[in-house]
Amino acid sequence: MKKFTHESQLLKKAITIGQAYATARGYGQLPANVSERDKVEALYRLLVADKRITPLAEEKQNGPEMRHKLVLWLAKQLPDDHPLLKN
Repeated sequence: MKKFTHESQLLKKAITIGQAYATARGYGQLPANVSERDKVEALYRLLVADKRITPLAEEKQNGPEMRHKLVLWLAKQLPDDHPLLKN
């Protein structure tokens, strides 16, 4: 599993971009009182359903693995010289 120095900031950005993607797809905004864990799971499942990311194995579909998958999804979209990708 590739490690990122700024993984928490990348995850926050991935959630923000993922929510914008979900809204553009016709899903409403997630309520403000939804936990980060639930947001990550919802966005992960949406991206898998839309074939934007490859699904994890059934036994690996847990919080840390899904969070890392969202971070990888975002990292592939950012330019190589983005400050959050630098170690």
